[in-house]
Amino acid sequence: MNAFFASVEQLDHPELRGRPIAVTNGSQGTCIITSSYEARAYGIKTGMRLREAYQRCPELIQCASNPHRYAAVSTTIMAALNSITPDMEIFSVDEAFLDVTHCQRLMGPPEEIAKRAKQRVFEASGLLCSVGLSGDKTTAKYAAKLQKPDGFTVIPPWQAEQRLSGIPVTELCGIGKGIGAFLAQYGVILCGDMKQLPISVLARRFGNLGRRIWYMAQGLDPEHVKIGIKAPQSVGHGKVMPPNTRDREILRIYLMHMSEKVARRLRRYALQANHFFIGLRTKEAWISGKWHCPQPTDDGRQIMLLCDQLLIKLWRGEGIHQVQVTALNPKASQQIELFAQENIKLEQLNAAMDRINNRYGEFSLAPARLIKRSKMPNVIAPAWQPSGLRQTIL
Repeated sequence: MNAFFASVEQLDHPELRGRPIAVTNGSQGTCIITSSYEARAYGIKTGMRLREAYQRCPELIQCASNPHRYAAVSTTIMAALNSITPDMEIFSVDEAFLDVTHCQRLMGPPEEIAKRAKQRVFEASGLLCSVGLSGDKTTAKYAAKLQKPDGFTVIPPWQAEQRLSGIPVTELCGIGKGIGAFLAQYGVILCGDMKQLPISVLARRFGNLGRRIWYMAQGLDPEHVKIGIKAPQSVGHGKVMPPNTRDREILRIYLMHMSEKVARRLRRYALQANHFFIGLRTKEAWISGKWHCPQPTDDGRQIMLLCDQLLIKLWRGEGIHQVQVTALNPKASQQIELFAQENIKLEQLNAAMDRINNRYGEFSLAPARLIKRSKMPNVIAPAWQPSGLRQTIL
């Protein structure tokens, strides 16, 4: 998709069409999540501070993000793509890979299928998208960004190596500055330089990822479209807080907020856990540990008791920038012991609270301390999927 969040805002608000807009995390957000193409013409980009963006474009319009709306549009788009082929990998909330190998007899050659996918996205959402078509995932993804915002680019597999040879390796998905710096030490700046580097050098440093990178740069990415979705090994929530927070009470509010969010997600999917990662991030590092509950739990108060243990045993008053609470290896909820009346009451209480919050909104009913919780809006999980446990607004 093209400037997805900004495009949805312009779709929903016709008065914003053709105007430079920047989407931030809530009306108080100061960092730009994404911007419209009209704003990008001024050099405004993701990650830029709003103050700098206004200096570049005084007419810029700030829009508070609406993650539930974006997720709903994405769900519609993915359903439309799934009607073309079930061999689809949802890569993020605004991006997907389609393997059209097995549907060509029914739907025609790849070029026709790709154009049909483009049209179905527009019919389903009213939004334009850019499509890249090639013989492997990395080359197709690179092709998709060549003619934004409404592009269709074909790189035949037999031309992929030549087409990629002159571009920096860091232009490819998955090769960031760190890996790029490592490759530069061996003279690999452009994709065409990769052949001069033995694959064993990358394999020793990065394992199977290194081997894949070696092939990616030559238009031969060996990774197939991932159709299945692995069960998550954790359920976690984190929140950035005011820099250098040293007030214990504020830390407890943030930790309780995250504990309740984790607990609610566990209950939603009938999961429990008795091992939890709890962390506080300072400017230099994490103060963290793994904590154990005697019995598997999906109750926020039990998780908060573990958070208090961390504050008592590990925190020494350092300034904190972020908190994280994660349930590790959650399992299906176990049957309550026959005579555990307290457990039965707790389960009924949580179930009633969840029903109220499902009807009236998150934390309509919550511990009183959470009245002072962070008001920053939720965000879409990086591993978001349109259904199941990963259908998460963090």
